Amino acid sequence: MPQMRLSEAAMFLGVSDDTVRRWVESGALTASADDAGRKTVDGHAVALLAREQARAASDPSTVGRSARNRFVGLVTDITMDTVMAQVELQCGPFRVVSLMSSEAVRDLGLELGSVAVAVVKSTSVIVETP
Repeated sequence: MPQMRLSEAAMFLGVSDDTVRRWVESGALTASADDAGRKTVDGHAVALLAREQARAASDPSTVGRSARNRFVGLVTDITMDTVMAQVELQCGPFRVVSLMSSEAVRDLGLELGSVAVAVVKSTSVIVETP
């Protein structure tokens, strides 16, 4: 399993280095030492903890859908002409951009600061590694 330094784990978990150290002390994460004697944690354990700690905003809709990738957020920008619009949402730490008709923006009542849900249904998802 890949090992990462405590500061890297903190970055991926969105917490301070001190918080990761406290999690190691409490047993939530297990640390070991690398060849240079620095504390490291298992990358898979960090990924599982990140999944456990993840909190998404509640979905305000009650509509059932087959798409599982739903991102609740706030509208941060709308660029619109007479036909098309670009709508930006801030969904937690993620920026989601949607292109839609200007008519759809008006029909949905989208405005800056309004709550919206980005629903993504795709058979083509690209995964990259550093």
